[in-house]
Amino acid sequence: MVATTARKPVHLAVYDTFADWETGHTTAYLARAGYEIRTVGPSRAPVTSIGGLRIQPDLALDDVRPEDSSLLILTGADLWDTSDDLAPFARKARGFLDADVPVAAICGATAGLAREGLLDDRDHTSAISFYLAATGYKGGERYVDADAVTDGKLITAGPTEPVAFAREVFGMLGVYEGEVLDAWYRLFHDSDPEAYAVLEAAGQ
Repeated sequence: MVATTARKPVHLAVYDTFADWETGHTTAYLARAGYEIRTVGPSRAPVTSIGGLRIQPDLALDDVRPEDSSLLILTGADLWDTSDDLAPFARKARGFLDADVPVAAICGATAGLAREGLLDDRDHTSAISFYLAATGYKGGERYVDADAVTDGKLITAGPTEPVAFAREVFGMLGVYEGEVLDAWYRLFHDSDPEAYAVLEAAGQ
C-alpha cells in the first residue's frame, strides 16, 4: 500500500434505492488506506438504500467539484431504470471525466452512463450486454464480457462483481499494486488462503 498522506476525498453517490452492498469492499479499504469517504446525495436530505439503510448525505450533488475529489463512485439503484431522477449524477460523471478525474460505476449506474453517452467510445461492462442495449446507446461494440473493466479514468462493473469493482478502484488509485492487488482479489473473491499469506507478508 502507498504511504498514507493527505488525499482528496472519494465521493460516494447515495440516493433512494441505492444498492448498499455493491461498494462495501471499495469504501472500507479506501478508508483504511487514508481516503475520506464523503457521501453525495441529490440534496442533503436523507436517502434510504434498497436494504433499508438511512443515510444523511455529506454533500449535495451541486456542491461536488471534480477538482476537490479523487474519485466519484456511482452505485446501482432501482431509480436508474425507473425514472430520470438520477440523470444529474451521470451528468456529474461527465464533468469528472472531462476533468480527468476517475469515475467508477457499478450495476444500474452503467445504464445511466450509457444514456449520457459516456460509454459510446470507451470499453465497458455491465450486468449483460442487452441491458445496456435497451438504453439505445451507441457503444455496443465496446462492450466487454468481463467482471470489471477499466478504460482510461472510467471503471465499470456488473452487479455481481463488487470485489472485482473494488480491485479496479484500488489499482486506479494505487492503493494496492501487483501481487498484493492480485492477492487481495483472490482472498475476497475466491477465499484463497494462500492470498491471505501474501497480504500478511506485505503488512496488510
